[in-house]
Amino acid sequence: MPELIPIKKLLLTLPQRGRVKWIGVRPARGEKIVELPHVELLVDVGLDGDRFSGRTGNPRQVTLIQVEHLAVIAGCLGLESVQPATLRRNIAVSGLNLLALKGKYFKVGDALLEYTGMCHPCSKMERLLGPGGYNAVRGHGGITARVCESGSVALEDQVFYQPIDDDLC
Repeated sequence: MPELIPIKKLLLTLPQRGRVKWIGVRPARGEKIVELPHVELLVDVGLDGDRFSGRTGNPRQVTLIQVEHLAVIAGCLGLESVQPATLRRNIAVSGLNLLALKGKYFKVGDALLEYTGMCHPCSKMERLLGPGGYNAVRGHGGITARVCESGSVALEDQVFYQPIDDDLC
């Protein structure tokens, strides 16, 4: 029988590397998301050009969602597809379980981020996705993060767990 690996060790074993598949900023409340090929992530600011940038103490400087969850949300609603812009997240990532980053630092392109929580849906999802939209996004809304080291992020950049000894944020 193979040796069992302790859960604490498993939680630190995250060799998968994801890829940035979509980037968007929200210039102002209620305005359409602006899709970008690249963006600057800035310490204490968030995404350059996003309406939430620069809010002091904001643990939601960056919102990320898994591309794989977009199909789940669409399936729950009987839709062919759901676009990342509809969910009003900043970065869509493929190939990495974002929840595995809980309590960790991680790299997105040249920027270093810290996981700060789950990105729960708001009531706006009902209007944007139709009846049941809010509940379809529950558990699939992605994560929030804080920028610890500024850097550029572009489409197809890697996303991966970055072990750090010090508390940077």
